[in-house]
Amino acid sequence: GLTLGVVGYGRIGRAVGRIGRAFGMEVLAFGPHLEPGPLEGGVTAVPLAELFAAADVVSLHCPLTAQNAGMIDGAALAAMKPGVLLLNTARGPLVNEADLAAALAAGRVAGAALDVVSAEPIRADNPLLAAPNCILTPHMAWGAKASRQRLMDTAVENLRSFLAGRTVNAVNL
Repeated sequence: GLTLGVVGYGRIGRAVGRIGRAFGMEVLAFGPHLEPGPLEGGVTAVPLAELFAAADVVSLHCPLTAQNAGMIDGAALAAMKPGVLLLNTARGPLVNEADLAAALAAGRVAGAALDVVSAEPIRADNPLLAAPNCILTPHMAWGAKASRQRLMDTAVENLRSFLAGRTVNAVNL
């Protein structure tokens, strides 16, 4: 019965949206290239301000760009529903940590779960370390066994291809 707001509706954001729908959540999505309206699987694309105002849980899945650095600041947190839960497994600098710590301390944000922070490893003076209802993990959300296996399989295939004179997964700078 809760509403999940997914900010960044790429491959990972869509997967999170499917999980939210499986739990019976209404899912709202925002992406800079999404037109407002219905999306596949019962998800609705909305403007960011509408997502913030309606979501009980806001989950960040967008890349860090010059345009969105610090997007979760005091103004954004004030625009969110009182008692919102904030999840960030994307990039730490999307969140203004001092503003989030203050919103947690004031009870405006009910809780935050962050796998990323602005500086990693986390600095001893990071205000989130003392913030109430804040769960911090050391940038390991990607590290499920299946993810690590896929990484190893890719490395082995890259080496085999190189030894066979084929180039795969090349990055041209």
